[in-house]
Amino acid sequence: MEQDPHPTPRTGTALGAPAGRREGREKVTGNARYAAEYPLPGRVHAWPVPAALARGRVTGVDTSAALALPGVLAVLIPGDAPRLRETDDATLAVLQNDHVPHRGWCVALAVAETLEAARAAAQAVHVGYATEDHDVVLRPDHPDAYEPEGGAQPGRLEHGDPHGAFAAADVRLDTEYRVPPLHNHPMEPHASTAHWDGDRLTVNTSSQGSTTVQSVLAGLFDLPEEHVTVVAEHVGGGFGSKGTPRPDVVLAVMAARHTGRPVTVAYPRRYMPTVVGHRAPTLHRLRLGATADGHLTAVLHEVTTHTSHVREYVEHAAVPSRVMYTAQHLLSSHRVVPLDVPSPSWMRAPGEAPGMYALESAVDELAGALGVDPVELRIRNEPEREPGSGKPFSSRHLTECLREGARRFGWDRRDPRPRSRTEGPLLIGTGVAAATYPVVIRPSTATAQALPDGTFLIRVNAADIGTGARTVLAQVAADALGASLERVRTEVGRSDLPPASLAGDSSGTASWGWAVHEACTALAARLAEHPGPLPAEGLLVRSDTTGRADADSPYARHAFGAHFAEVAVDTVTGEVRARRMLGVFAAGRILNTRTARSQFVGAMIMGLGMALTEGSTMDAPFGDFPEADLASYHVPAHADVPAIEADWIEEDDPHLNPMGSKGVGEIGIVGTAAALGNAVHHATGIRFRELPLTPDRVLTGLLAER
Repeated sequence: MEQDPHPTPRTGTALGAPAGRREGREKVTGNARYAAEYPLPGRVHAWPVPAALARGRVTGVDTSAALALPGVLAVLIPGDAPRLRETDDATLAVLQNDHVPHRGWCVALAVAETLEAARAAAQAVHVGYATEDHDVVLRPDHPDAYEPEGGAQPGRLEHGDPHGAFAAADVRLDTEYRVPPLHNHPMEPHASTAHWDGDRLTVNTSSQGSTTVQSVLAGLFDLPEEHVTVVAEHVGGGFGSKGTPRPDVVLAVMAARHTGRPVTVAYPRRYMPTVVGHRAPTLHRLRLGATADGHLTAVLHEVTTHTSHVREYVEHAAVPSRVMYTAQHLLSSHRVVPLDVPSPSWMRAPGEAPGMYALESAVDELAGALGVDPVELRIRNEPEREPGSGKPFSSRHLTECLREGARRFGWDRRDPRPRSRTEGPLLIGTGVAAATYPVVIRPSTATAQALPDGTFLIRVNAADIGTGARTVLAQVAADALGASLERVRTEVGRSDLPPASLAGDSSGTASWGWAVHEACTALAARLAEHPGPLPAEGLLVRSDTTGRADADSPYARHAFGAHFAEVAVDTVTGEVRARRMLGVFAAGRILNTRTARSQFVGAMIMGLGMALTEGSTMDAPFGDFPEADLASYHVPAHADVPAIEADWIEEDDPHLNPMGSKGVGEIGIVGTAAALGNAVHHATGIRFRELPLTPDRVLTGLLAER
């Protein structure tokens, strides 16, 4: 088979070094500006009014009391808000008609001189409604469920005769798991500041991709793209929820056009679960068939999830079963139920995080039924090619991750019997799970400029959402140029820079880095041929990876990992405490050991929250998520986080990009919840099948066993 045309180079020494974050001082001193922190002359504030019913229409809006308050400038309502052009993303079509598709939908926007006045005005707006029947309950037998079509992944994939092979298997496991709705809660809420200068628009926004925001705003407001500048230099986290524009940026632009003043919209945290996306709940049915010696013969992974009536989004949670284990007979399918719920969207490791929780929990169950060590069962079923596509893997070192993790964790000292280790009222258990996440690379452009003072300027519209993108891209450039890191400057986070893909799917560095590396390599060649001093403007090279970064690969490209966890379960209170966690990953070439370890550990902590504390429910009569803030939606606090170790094995994969790198932002969350859940089972002997493993749920199970 023909090799990829970009073998991994080893030209310099900057890559791999634990370089410190370039913007770190700005952030800790408060000099870094976030989207709501631009004090433009004459800036005012806006506050949204969320719909107070689950489905229906607005029959009237009384703004008189709001407009009578001091400092209030305007209240935008569906009848007089600026008109938007048609959009593919209906979640952005705010204040365009009287339809209310779900609770929390924006039905008015109050604009005032101060944030406090805008909030008071929003509370004074009276909205009349005509209520319609609503349906917000997800169930596997819902009559409106359908198999999705299109998208990056087919909704259904089937090989062989999975039902027949399962029925004929020596050992069969038929089980179900549930993952509840989960919510993106970045530290910086979704916020935008918009300013018009004639027919030119400037927006400061919290976004994972300002190139995309520029394009969307130009379309919505009928502007040439070059008349729209979007700035997102510093972003306080996103976890997928800022991957595409959200209503805050559209509302800010509308209000700025209506009032003629710069306007800031910062969504209150209590409103975020209904307007910025969420991880849709997933109901999993898993059937695993195996031979008596532990070789899988059939894997059937069926998922039911919900979407909204506003915009289809599918949580492809059955996809990991197409990647992980050898089975001649495979079924991986999804069914989607459109409900009157807020539109779900991306959340860190969409699909893989809930899918691998269910799959790796089921594999652990099968190991118990077979009497085979869970690590050994996974290794025994390692595929030679990707089961779903039949492609060879560009690299796959999951076995090495499992063996190295087991060695470091002391897995060989584990008594496999449940409830075999106690400390007074505490039951101690350990668990393991594998992890995978695809390699995604998108086209990007970048420029590299050599300046007469001996420095280099790298410009690319990358998004640094707290991952250290500025720093790592400078390392990529220094490596390709053969220059010291101190001589390289980077500019990111503005739509007037060379356009680049968004930060999502763990694709950022792999995508932007390819363009940066290519530009710097070409610049180095030009410099080698350039006689004498540089001109005053320096030398400039531009790179565009379109047609290559997005070309089909003959390889299945994934990062892999192994998670190990130890927990203590309190038999008196039902409380689960993680004591230690270990992740060992195979993620290509690690470009910065400091930022990579931070990404692995951060994702593992998010997985800890998914397993033990984070969870949301749908209040069916009300049509809303009660867990609407951080007082009720419990992300892990410092006291919840145990000793966490994240490390990796050396992996040289020549089939990825010029750096040989894979994404590291999401692989860390993928197996964490399953490892913790499997540890709880080992501690208690009880298989809990629904997350999170909160004290009430665990104590109920413990009491039922007595």
